[in-house]
Amino acid sequence: MKAFMLLSIQDLKVAFRMGKVNGQMQRALAVKGISFDIPENSTVALVGESGSGKSVTAMSILNLLPSNAERQGKILFQGRDLLQTSLPELQAIRGRDIACVFQDPMTSLNPVFTVADQIMEPLIKHMGMSKKQALARAEELLNEVGIPEPKRRLKAYPHEMSGGQQQRVMIAVALACSPKLLIADEPTTALDVTIQRQVMELMAKLKETHKMSLLFISHDLGVVGEISDQVVVMRHGEIREKASVAEIFNAPQDSYTKALLACRPSLSENPARLMVIDDHIAAQKGEVRAQAVGKAKDPNAPVILEARGLQKSFYFKAGLFSKKEFKAVKQVSFKLRKGYTLGVVGESGSGKTTMGLTLLRLHEPTGGEVLFEGKDLLKMSGNDWQKMRRRIQVVFQNPYASLNPRFTIGQTLVEPMEIHKIGKDHEDRLARASALLKKVGLDDTVLNKYPHEFSGGQRQRIAIARCLTLNPEVLVLDEAVSALDVSVQAQVLNLLKDLQDEFGLSYVFISHDLAVVKFISDEVLVMQNGDVVEQNETQALLDAPQQEYTRRLLGAVPRGYQGEAPVSAAAAA
Repeated sequence: MKAFMLLSIQDLKVAFRMGKVNGQMQRALAVKGISFDIPENSTVALVGESGSGKSVTAMSILNLLPSNAERQGKILFQGRDLLQTSLPELQAIRGRDIACVFQDPMTSLNPVFTVADQIMEPLIKHMGMSKKQALARAEELLNEVGIPEPKRRLKAYPHEMSGGQQQRVMIAVALACSPKLLIADEPTTALDVTIQRQVMELMAKLKETHKMSLLFISHDLGVVGEISDQVVVMRHGEIREKASVAEIFNAPQDSYTKALLACRPSLSENPARLMVIDDHIAAQKGEVRAQAVGKAKDPNAPVILEARGLQKSFYFKAGLFSKKEFKAVKQVSFKLRKGYTLGVVGESGSGKTTMGLTLLRLHEPTGGEVLFEGKDLLKMSGNDWQKMRRRIQVVFQNPYASLNPRFTIGQTLVEPMEIHKIGKDHEDRLARASALLKKVGLDDTVLNKYPHEFSGGQRQRIAIARCLTLNPEVLVLDEAVSALDVSVQAQVLNLLKDLQDEFGLSYVFISHDLAVVKFISDEVLVMQNGDVVEQNETQALLDAPQQEYTRRLLGAVPRGYQGEAPVSAAAAA
């Protein structure tokens, strides 16, 4: 029996007006005449790299696009063309029949409204409920999405909840009116593996319970393989392949699909380098590309950084005259050798980022020692500390927030050299900046450009180049690749390995992605609630984890389609 098509996208084109040049309006075509269907009670995944057009396609359904967007084609929802509906009609559909869950819940939830206010709003607007009825339903929804103590949490504000809880609240808001279609735009990208697993299973379960369809947008085929029935692969605004999840994973037809599947780090394999999209496509065409070979690590390399009993507490007011202590990092100890990488993993709230920032004294520690070549960083001050700061640098998670939007790339790279008096003069520093840009795969034509002119992967390369201006010996990388799609992530991970080989850098690599940690790390430190629960060489830890918590982290890693029914069907069983 043929499934009824809930939504049918037919020859959709989306262009953005870019302004006039010589009296002619310039347009950038983001989506180039694509077509696909979403049957009732099914999950269709839109997959592709950043810039592939997948989010533009999804946002076109409800016209949640900027005012300079132009749409052509047909978007039929239950036979009704949404491109021809008036704004009031579309507003009646938004939230009631079609709802959205976005990537970053903190920017989607209103910070000045309570959780109750935000869940009640669509219930009152679309369902005509009274405030009392809406409040009771809001509590039911919080309970349904797995928020503990739902009655108490109704009074909370978004900033008082963790990332995973915020995403659950977003799902509760989206489900309030029992929509027929839920659009989930990268809903698990910024979450750690266990919370990601919980959110995936929750969405699959709710899909079956509410008998709705799900349009799931992601760049990660590992996630897609576990939740989808059908997969649509996009690149450069075009559909490269669409098929069932089994066909996509077992017998992909398009070279780009094959490349996407192959470039993600794996827990089962450990190559010296990750092949990127272009490498895979070239190999499928019979072209041979030279691959760099990593240097062997020196087993007798000296210890460059050592933490001994590192502690960090935060204090909050508990009354008029009393304070409450929260121990974020408790007695962390490790040794990092020159040219080696220490991976630090754990769930959100485990203390891994706080530990990394405390190493750099971006949080002042409350106890312990951090020895850099035998000297305690925590006791340094003045000139001694200023000189040492050059030698230990940080790369942050968000490449969009870590670069000053008002500085050109040249200013961004030259400023730290001027502060630390590296280079003879401005020209010398610019030459050094150009050389470093080439090291990270960019050229000196970018020096006069601004951060907004670059993609996320390019910005992360610029952030790494900025660190290298100071000739550091240790880099603390705080979720430095988690915001990047899989192909760009592979490029940045290869770059980090190349730089380590060339300059003898040591890394403290903080991540929630165990497959990435396996690829880049020599040793892994597992954190939970501020404590180190397990520490071992990478392969030994992954082969035989000693703690239940570590086994749970490993079990939560998305492994793609395994020849079984997707999570959605499994959840209903």
